[in-house]
Amino acid sequence: MTPTEAAARTLTRRGLRISVAALAALAGVYVLALGYTPVEARQGVAQKIFYLHVPAAWCALMAFSLVGLTSALYLWLHDPRLDRFAAASAEVGVAFSAVMLTTGPIWAKPIWGTWWTWDARLTLTLFLFFLFIGYLALRASLHDPQERARFSAVVGILGMLLVPFIHLSVYLFRTLHPQPVVLKPSAPSLPPEMLRTLLISMLVFTLLYLGLVTLRYGLALAEEARDEAADAAR
Repeated sequence: MTPTEAAARTLTRRGLRISVAALAALAGVYVLALGYTPVEARQGVAQKIFYLHVPAAWCALMAFSLVGLTSALYLWLHDPRLDRFAAASAEVGVAFSAVMLTTGPIWAKPIWGTWWTWDARLTLTLFLFFLFIGYLALRASLHDPQERARFSAVVGILGMLLVPFIHLSVYLFRTLHPQPVVLKPSAPSLPPEMLRTLLISMLVFTLLYLGLVTLRYGLALAEEARDEAADAAR
């Protein structure tokens, strides 16, 4: 076994263990949310999806931000590890975005009376999701590693630039989304019990992000090792 294959196996196993632990913790979060966190007075039980939707959104935007940052570093340093991490983070970010864009309409229907509305935050979020779908499609269509990394890095940086506008959209435009209740200059607006559950859920989702990215990075490293071995055998 080559050092690259050994590193890939170690990272894959580590990522799998972290991901399984995070998923088990996520089940515990929902026991906490459903059984031990107060019901919101105006929204009722439907508000409980908040503890899934918001952490998924947090991890999606964090993932895409890290794609942009590591892409910029790649263009400077040309380190393939940065490109490998950006690709892994993009895939995981798309998965979290799918959770965010699915749970949002489920929550919106009983509260807003509609599954979807083309307000600023929803539209920008959907655009970002499709941008990173395009990012992954671009990576799949290019076979030269350096060309793939370079072109993908540009798209990743453009996606990162959109993230602050999504966060600030509730201040810049009229939107059905409420203003932030946690990530804001003043103190959080949630009651302590709800804030505790939200922060625990965000921590668990972040752990899940780390596990999935580590797993995907290890798999990408294993794929590269197989390709190198196949090239050497020709």
